[in-house]
Amino acid sequence: MRNEAALREAVTDFIASNSFCILATSSAENRPHVAGVLYALVGRNLYVNTDRTSRKARNIAENSRVAVCIPSQVDPQAPPFTASLQSTAALLQNDDPEIVGLVVDGGLAAITSHGELERPDTCFIKISPSRRVVTYGVGVSEEELAADPLSAFGGVEW
Repeated sequence: MRNEAALREAVTDFIASNSFCILATSSAENRPHVAGVLYALVGRNLYVNTDRTSRKARNIAENSRVAVCIPSQVDPQAPPFTASLQSTAALLQNDDPEIVGLVVDGGLAAITSHGELERPDTCFIKISPSRRVVTYGVGVSEEELAADPLSAFGGVEW
């Protein structure tokens, strides 16, 4: 059995060292939508910049429940490692004090360094993860993965 503290640290490192995730949203009518997005991790929250009129922003305005899957291709011969989580999301305007503070502190540099703040009608999605993160490959040794790929599934309270 894996050490929970070590897996929690591996999950934190995995999420912090990546910047791309797949964000799943659903409208009030339960119409799902999935989009690949860039994110910045600040504390335990993920932040995404998007257009206010995008489907993901419209869906979050109607239904704050989202899911996130963070993939990372570690070995071209193996499936990507992943960290997946369920969450609630909120839309924050660019002038929201929380966003302004994070921009000033540089916490959102990874998602604001290409002119995102100068584009009209953009906003931020704040994704606040639930406690459980489900993983594949994260925190698993190469030997374990090679011996039994199904042993690469895991989960941790994060």
